[in-house]
Amino acid sequence: MADLKEVQRWAAELMAKYLDESWSFTFDRAKTRAGKCNFDKRQVSLSMYLAAKHSDEQVKQTLLHEIAHAKVGPKAGHGPIWQSYAAQIGYTGGRTHTASVADEFAKYVGICPNGHEIYRFRRPGTKPVSCAKCSKRFDQRYLIRWYERQPVD
Repeated sequence: MADLKEVQRWAAELMAKYLDESWSFTFDRAKTRAGKCNFDKRQVSLSMYLAAKHSDEQVKQTLLHEIAHAKVGPKAGHGPIWQSYAAQIGYTGGRTHTASVADEFAKYVGICPNGHEIYRFRRPGTKPVSCAKCSKRFDQRYLIRWYERQPVD
């Protein structure tokens, strides 16, 4: 688990090395995405929840991922120009993070008859959903029942 003060230090060092001084760093409150590059604000941000939850190496890789976006610009996306630059600066991951998300903050929990849990940060739709772990297609036997978590005081 990364220390947030250390993450700020890493961000400052990496951004000074690869970006000009017009770029800034901040933490945000995202719970499912690890990082973001905001071109309009010229800002790289990381989820404070996921940065605190993930390993030091995962956090550094997320920083490199977002710095690569900042360097090559918004039109590059995750295409070959971005991939090439990201690899040059030491990024070894893919287009999206595969580490855990902050499920503990999900407002809604769905449970199938076999006990599999599904987390949602937004209200689930009204259309019935079945458990994807139990059946690849919709199956009434594995219908998900949704519960809203009560806030913890």
